[in-house]
Amino acid sequence: MRTYRVSEAARLLGVSDDTVRRWIDNGVLATTGDAPTAIAGDALARRAVEIAQAGGDPRDVLSSARNRFVGLVTRIQVDGVMAQVDIQSGPHRVVSLMSAEAVHELGLEVGALATAVVKATTVIVETPRS
Repeated sequence: MRTYRVSEAARLLGVSDDTVRRWIDNGVLATTGDAPTAIAGDALARRAVEIAQAGGDPRDVLSSARNRFVGLVTRIQVDGVMAQVDIQSGPHRVVSLMSAEAVHELGLEVGALATAVVKATTVIVETPRS
């Protein structure tokens, strides 16, 4: 099983090293018991799912899409009838291209809470070289 250092776990979960250490101290995130502190990949994955579920969705809707990234709008670039909207969801940056009209109808502005809903037929998965 792959293990992660505290700093790696923090980066992957989008929190600080201190937060990960507090979770470990409070029994929220299990370690392998090794020194230096190591977190098993499966424990880290469970915590990531817990965090995602706790974030909730700012709107109460039903949807067939399962890939939902709740985050903050960090950038909006409107150019004529089209716009680019950037959402930062933890360590993930999601970019959406939409009509400028949609930006205005949704009331999007930098700092607004938003959910990026992704439904795709192709997902590419990469892993680091061993």
